Amino acid sequence: MIETYLPLIEETLKSFIVLGIELSILFFVISGLVGLVQQYIPESKIKAVLGGKYGTGYIFAVLLGMLTPFCSCSTIPMLRGLIKAKAGFGPALTFLFTSPLLNPVVVSLFIVTFGLKVTAVYTCIAIVIAIAGGCVLSRFGFEKYIIPEYETRPVSCCYSPEKKPITLTTITTANSCCSKPEPIVIDTKPTFRMNVKIAFKESSNQFKKLFPYLLLGVAIGSIIHGFVPGDLIAKYAGDDNLFAIPIAAVIGIPLYLRVETLIPLSAALVSKGMSLGAVMALIIGGAGASLTEVILLKSMFKMPMIVAFLTVVLGMAVFAGYFFQVIF
Repeated sequence: MIETYLPLIEETLKSFIVLGIELSILFFVISGLVGLVQQYIPESKIKAVLGGKYGTGYIFAVLLGMLTPFCSCSTIPMLRGLIKAKAGFGPALTFLFTSPLLNPVVVSLFIVTFGLKVTAVYTCIAIVIAIAGGCVLSRFGFEKYIIPEYETRPVSCCYSPEKKPITLTTITTANSCCSKPEPIVIDTKPTFRMNVKIAFKESSNQFKKLFPYLLLGVAIGSIIHGFVPGDLIAKYAGDDNLFAIPIAAVIGIPLYLRVETLIPLSAALVSKGMSLGAVMALIIGGAGASLTEVILLKSMFKMPMIVAFLTVVLGMAVFAGYFFQVIF
């Protein structure tokens, strides 16, 4: 009896080890390199370019989203800063749509898992719809749905919207909670070597937080690859079931699996017969929005804006799903 399952167990363990090591190294290296680049881009410059004229703000919003390895929920704090800084409502939303779907870690995992052609199509669809979504919501005045209390949040001793983190070159001192800090500037600036060390230390911290999710995706994917019958998945989520795509898009949102979990899991589902369109809808729905993210956005926006946000994400997921269904 046990001998019957030995080949399946062996295949599952092999898939788990190889994929786990491959994706872990990729995540660590890409995150470190992106962190290094971010150290040379001032926050003030980011806010300025997002408010650029002639649509340049939307282009920079996409680039910013592609350079920030955040999940959908950790994108919210940066969105708060952009809106407070009046960086441009449309570009800020484009960043919100782009960041969890097209950051370097996601794109790298896509290339390794699905290949260049699929990744290129996925990237183009995400960029076009993210820009279109930001433009349309800005054009129809959805900025009015920002909660006024959020814009005029009072400044207290323990909170200041202008508060900046301590850097290597600046140390602040204060005698009490409410006293004004006096900056002490150190003459020496961080060297490239120091910046590399900081970037990869931060990458290591991010990896430690996300590793359980990555491991979960690899583990589930490996089990599906080794044990789940392909006919079962193909029957309910294969190319013949057109309703599989919208269902997968809707399921992705409350599922709230990080994209690092979804991509290796999706690869196993495809290998077992799930249509590529349904897989893309699941990834975009799950990565682009989540119940947790909606709750965080609810503290910033009124309900019409929340509905509009979910509509854009679901529309992107369903459109991408059917598009992949047709061309692949």
